[in-house]
Amino acid sequence: MTATARETVLGRVRDALALSSPPEVAVPREYRTGRALPDDERLALFVDRLTDYKAHVRTCTADRTPAVIAEALRERGARRTGVPAGLDAAWLAAYDGEVQWDSVDIPAHRLGELDGVVTASAVSCADTGTIFLDGSPDQGRRALSLVPDLHICVVDLSSVVVGVPEAVARLVPERPTTLISGPSATSDIELERVEGVHGPRTLVVVIRTDV
Repeated sequence: MTATARETVLGRVRDALALSSPPEVAVPREYRTGRALPDDERLALFVDRLTDYKAHVRTCTADRTPAVIAEALRERGARRTGVPAGLDAAWLAAYDGEVQWDSVDIPAHRLGELDGVVTASAVSCADTGTIFLDGSPDQGRRALSLVPDLHICVVDLSSVVVGVPEAVARLVPERPTTLISGPSATSDIELERVEGVHGPRTLVVVIRTDV
């Protein structure tokens, strides 16, 4: 059987690695770790970074979660909203639109028919304004958070840490991780900002301050 170009290239790489004896390299791990801030300072820093990235931020207590999500969806005219299979159904209790529970049986291109998506989150970094999704049941597959034009992401303040090392330490390496820093955006050749190129054009972050 004739080998494909890919198999040929990978075979040559394996042969080269088998013949080489590279020296062990010590990777420096001297970056800052274990940083902490009081809740109010951590919240203020996180909100400042999110706002700078042009995300829309709402803060609320846990009991207000359904009302805040429903209000955000109504304001943006979302009549059909996708949610991960493991999301708390109570979060959509105040929403009067159609809720589409996600499944791997739904082709990715069909997700473009949704007006928006609501997910939870795994951990967030205040210093960079970055939200991490790890594919847990309440966050869903990567396509669900990238294809719809509106993403409402719920973040518990207890899951917000100061820096990147602290955030990475909370992640499970084997899980698929999506990093979100504001709505999807890029710049064209004239350095004009263009939003919605690689993901949602609008990001709404609901921060629950008592969880």
